[in-house]
Amino acid sequence: MAVNKCIKYLLFGFNLLLWMSGCIILGVSIYLKVNPVFGGLLPGLNLLIAVGTIVTVLGFLGCFGAIRESRVMLMLFFVGLLLIFVLLAVAGILGAVGVKKIEEWLAEKLLPLRNQSSLFQTFMQNLEERAKCCGLIHGPSDWGSTVPASCDCHDTTRECKLADGQRKVYLRPCIKLVTSVLAKGIFITMGIAFGIAGLMIFGMAFAMTLYCQIGETYATLS
Repeated sequence: MAVNKCIKYLLFGFNLLLWMSGCIILGVSIYLKVNPVFGGLLPGLNLLIAVGTIVTVLGFLGCFGAIRESRVMLMLFFVGLLLIFVLLAVAGILGAVGVKKIEEWLAEKLLPLRNQSSLFQTFMQNLEERAKCCGLIHGPSDWGSTVPASCDCHDTTRECKLADGQRKVYLRPCIKLVTSVLAKGIFITMGIAFGIAGLMIFGMAFAMTLYCQIGETYATLS
């Protein structure tokens, strides 16, 4: 039985896209890792770097195995895809469960705000000015004894309080806005992860089909 050329080149194309995706994941995660604003705040960057590296290697194995019709490479590719599929499924489930813990994580990592980098403080102050809020979790007290001018209350329809004994600042914290943005990002990431997991099912099916066809071809020739 001859190897199906259609499956062979479909698998090659799939793995070429997989390899490119791995390179993109790896590049973006490394960029975020070295970025002074996000590097210390996103706990999953090391995992993303690992996933990007693994996906890149798997893409290479799949491309090489498909073109060279190597059963060893195809089996390694299949096992690797299966492991990544399981990890993505577990990560998606944990991500869905962990959405409710965003506020606790932010409080643990980001308070007090004065101890964060100057870039993050600038980010928070810009957010406060646009969203007309102050602080992250508890309000102005998140800044400590010195509340920045970005918290100054210029909208009389908002709830405000006195700070430093002479100026009014917004009382409402920015947590709802931040958590909604983070939750949206998590759900988008989960959707992408499950989409990739679905594609991996096709990749595993193609790989195993080609693996079996190569084995039957060798058996016929022998």
